[in-house]
Amino acid sequence: MRFTKQKRHRKIVRFYTACFGFREPFKVVCDGTFVHHLSHHNLSPDTTVSNALASPVQLFTTKCAIAELESLGRSYVGSLNAAHRDYRIARCVHDEKVSAWDCIIETIGDNNPEHFFVASQDSGLRRQCQKIPGVPVMYGLRNAVYLDQLSSFQREYVKASEEERLRMSESEYKLLQNRLKKLTEADSSTAEEANGDEMSAPRVLDNRKTSRRGLDVKDKAQFKRKKAKAPNPLSCKKKKNTSSSAPKSGKNDNASSDAPRSRSRKRKRTRAANTSSGGTVATTS
Repeated sequence: MRFTKQKRHRKIVRFYTACFGFREPFKVVCDGTFVHHLSHHNLSPDTTVSNALASPVQLFTTKCAIAELESLGRSYVGSLNAAHRDYRIARCVHDEKVSAWDCIIETIGDNNPEHFFVASQDSGLRRQCQKIPGVPVMYGLRNAVYLDQLSSFQREYVKASEEERLRMSESEYKLLQNRLKKLTEADSSTAEEANGDEMSAPRVLDNRKTSRRGLDVKDKAQFKRKKAKAPNPLSCKKKKNTSSSAPKSGKNDNASSDAPRSRSRKRKRTRAANTSSGGTVATTS
């Protein structure tokens, strides 16, 4: 149960810290009923409230709340002494004394600029404070202090403020329009300058051509043609010498060759005689 309460309190404190800018040490303004509750149960105000918020705190009360305790008589003397001893006095805007309810509501204002936690045993005052954005409410129960749950009004207020923050304000919209207007004017001026440069560019080129012609300088760059180079002798394969014992070409080769020959070839024929008769081999040319 204690762990669940601390977890819930941390979640509530984190909500007000992130959404409304609460910072440590937290300021807690207490009315007479809350001061009397702590004094009646013999609770240390600083220790009890700081344990509830898990952070250091500064306790405040108002002059009107102290005056209200004085008017209750001798039964509240201990609470009155504790208020003078353990609590600081928050500044009241009004001159005349009013009820503690009205004094605390007036001290908080419309949006709680001082980031006060309100501690009270009065349920009506707590409900009234929950209708003001950014006002966390505390109350005492026996020997402990509890934080009230977040009201639907405060949740809706935070949601609406976040949506409004994402939208563009009128001043930002006007600033954006002026910026866009300046950019369009700058783009148009650069386009006109580019067109002017294009109109003047051909004349410059003509002047260059005439000056080059007068100096007999060619307009186009001349490149040397690459000539065929001799092959690398180290990478070439050596020619094979044709042997004299190679077979001579036949009729087709002689007929196809058109080169004149200085010497006619003689055809040699060999006839083999009948070896069985014991004759010799005769050669004719």
